[in-house]
Amino acid sequence: MINFTLYKKGLLGSLKMLLIFMSVLTMYFLIIVSMFDPSLGSVLNELTGAMPELMAMFGMNQSSVTMLGFLSSYLYGFIMLIFPMIFSILCANRLIAGHVDKGSMVYLLAAPIKRKSIAFTQMKVLASGIFALMLYASAIGIIACEASFKGELAIKKFILLNVGALCLQLFISGICFLCSCIFNDTKYSIGFGAGIPALAFIIQMLANADNKLEKVKYATFFTLFSPDGIASGEKSAVLGMIALFVGAVILFISAIAIFSKKDLHI
Repeated sequence: MINFTLYKKGLLGSLKMLLIFMSVLTMYFLIIVSMFDPSLGSVLNELTGAMPELMAMFGMNQSSVTMLGFLSSYLYGFIMLIFPMIFSILCANRLIAGHVDKGSMVYLLAAPIKRKSIAFTQMKVLASGIFALMLYASAIGIIACEASFKGELAIKKFILLNVGALCLQLFISGICFLCSCIFNDTKYSIGFGAGIPALAFIIQMLANADNKLEKVKYATFFTLFSPDGIASGEKSAVLGMIALFVGAVILFISAIAIFSKKDLHI
């Protein structure tokens, strides 16, 4: 079903953006890892004590003496959520709605390629980009930790944490891709594709900062991703990962089905 010519073109088109996001993640990983002190605590723990509400809003409310717990709190509560999410929003919009809006989709449809094949191939481009980003994050995290604090990181659990983050980002990219397949105009595609996950993230932030709104967070899919739970090996956290992955599959299948049948008006 995949068209390899289109797939290669899509990957090359996403390469520059992917490298930019990898560079940003490299910077944050190196900075956060350098702030960890296994014997004396960390600079960020002092900041958490000074501004508990603000830090809790960004999911940075855990004082951990382990490297895994430290990374889980200070990287996977905000940084590893927001930057891959932005990548998904931009990439998904470009792959389908961008072509329709610019009129270049007509050239793809004129080729002997079925609509389903086009949509599936573009979905693979998006999923490949997310997978590459999360794989890189896993690698740079392990390398940075082993270089600075050899033996401090529980590598297997850290990899599982990144698998959980991957499931979340695939779910988010599924939302973005579905919106890109539904709307022909990029302003609506990116508006809904960015608006839905952004709103869910804002609700999560507010719930983290205010105990009165704690139950509100269960209305968002971000609750299914529990970095602390994954790091602790909680069964509910693993079930949340599975739910996100299944949800992502459903979203992608729905997006391909909608694009295959819609009237493009081009």
